[in-house]
Amino acid sequence: MLKNIDFMAGRKIAAICSGIFLSVSIISLVFNQLDWGLDFTGGNLVEVSFEKTVSPERVRDVLNNDGFSGHVVQYFGSEKDILIRIPPQLEFSEERRAKLGDQVIAALKTVFGESVALRRSEFVGPAVGAELTNQGGIGLLTALGVVLLYVAFRFQLKFALAAVVALFHDVIITLGFFSLFQWDFDLTVLAALLAVIGYSLNDSIVVSDRIRENFRVIRKTKPVTIINTSLNQTLGRTIVTSFTTLLVLFTLLILGGELISGFAIGLIIGVIVGTYSSIYVAANMLLLLKLSQDDMLVPVKEGLDQIDQFDS
Repeated sequence: MLKNIDFMAGRKIAAICSGIFLSVSIISLVFNQLDWGLDFTGGNLVEVSFEKTVSPERVRDVLNNDGFSGHVVQYFGSEKDILIRIPPQLEFSEERRAKLGDQVIAALKTVFGESVALRRSEFVGPAVGAELTNQGGIGLLTALGVVLLYVAFRFQLKFALAAVVALFHDVIITLGFFSLFQWDFDLTVLAALLAVIGYSLNDSIVVSDRIRENFRVIRKTKPVTIINTSLNQTLGRTIVTSFTTLLVLFTLLILGGELISGFAIGLIIGVIVGTYSSIYVAANMLLLLKLSQDDMLVPVKEGLDQIDQFDS
C-alpha cells in the first residue's frame, strides 16, 4: 500500500523547508544562543518544597532582599516545589558559594518559617562548567568525524558526505529548538544529541545500504528512480522503528519527571527530524553529488583476472 510513494518528486520543497529550518536555527543560535544549564555555566541549583503553594515571584523577592543576584526561580513539578538556579556569585568566597544552598534555605525560613524544606542542593564550579563545555563540543565533532570515516570505509565517500550533512542538519535543528524556546541545555540534552547522531546514522546506513544494492542490481535506470525505489523498500522499517522509539520517549517525557525532560524532548525532536533527513536530506545529497552506477562498481582483483584467463 505504501510501496509507490514518489518521495523524490518533493525533494525541492523538502530542500526549501530544510533551508528555512536551518536558517532559523542558526540565527537563533547566534543571537538568542542556548540557555546553558549549571552543568556548563557553573553555579548552584537548589530545590525546595513548601507545605503550601508559593509563587516564584515571592521567592525571588526574598532572595533579592538577601543579596542574591541573577537567579532564576520556577516551579518544579508542582506549585509547592520550587527550583532555584543561581549563577556563580563571584563576589562571594569559594567556601560561601559551596554552601549557598544552606544560605538560601536560611533566607527563605526567615520569611516562610519551617514550612520550607531543602530537597536538593548542587554546586558546579566555573572551571568544571567550562571544561564540560569544551569536552561536549569536542565529543560532538569527534562523533561526526568518526561517522564520516566509517561510512566512507563501509560504503563510499559520497555516502559519507551525505550522512554527515544529514547529521549536521539534525543536530543544528535540534539545537535550534532549544535556542528558540530557551529550554534549559544541560548534560542530559548533550547526551540526547549524541544519541540523535547514533539514531540518525543508523537510519542513514539502512537506507544507504539499500540504495547501494539497488544501484548494483538495477543497471539501466535513472539514479533518482533507484533512490526512490530504495526509500520505498525501507519505508516500513523506518516508520515502525521511529514510531516505537517515539512511544518510549513520550512515556519518558510524561512519566519521567523534570530531571530527564530535556533528554526526552531532545530525542523526540531528533528522532522526528532524523527520520525526515534519512529520507530527504541524505537522498538529496546523493543526487547533488551525482551518484551513479559507476560509483558502485566493485573493483576486480588482479588474481581473479589471471585465474579466468587460465580457466579459459
